[in-house]
Amino acid sequence: MKKLLAAFIVLGLVLGGLWLGGFLIFIQNITFWQTPGVLDDAKEAEAIVVLTGGSERLATGLSLLEAHKGKKLFISGVHENLSLDEVLRSLSLSPELKACCVTLGYEATSTHTNAQETRVWMESQGMTSMRLVTSNYHMPRSLLLFHAAMPDMTIIPTPVAPDKVKLRTWWEHPGTANLLITEYSKFLVAVICLRLGI
Repeated sequence: MKKLLAAFIVLGLVLGGLWLGGFLIFIQNITFWQTPGVLDDAKEAEAIVVLTGGSERLATGLSLLEAHKGKKLFISGVHENLSLDEVLRSLSLSPELKACCVTLGYEATSTHTNAQETRVWMESQGMTSMRLVTSNYHMPRSLLLFHAAMPDMTIIPTPVAPDKVKLRTWWEHPGTANLLITEYSKFLVAVICLRLGI
């Protein structure tokens, strides 16, 4: 009985160490994206895709559209009762771009369905490259699921750094720590589900 208990303790320590090591690598990758000069901001794509979940994401997507970093903007995961004007609210966009170049996606309710919804829209537009705009902590899981949903498409990550997420001193901020732990756990679940074909 004692040997079995000791084996479980050792196994728990090993798994805990692996989880912690992966978590630290996860944070390092997110921090790397915030380093000046890492992202190729000059690179263009046919589409700009914004995942709902923060005003900074949408503002970034609109700025990219106005800077001609993409021909069209697709906003995935919009609440079914919201119109384009309500989504944009206080954000400014020229009437011309609003009329021709912004599409709302109402079907997605998760990152997995964001990827599915975006794939359908990209195919309907005949596009094969996109800038993916979402929060930095959400980008690893988003890229994983988007690449799985559309492996033949070019996806350029454009992470947004929310002010409320204190990434460089995350251990000092319980809210940020909880957010990162939750997102890392979701990332692991997504990896496992993809491996198992679920």
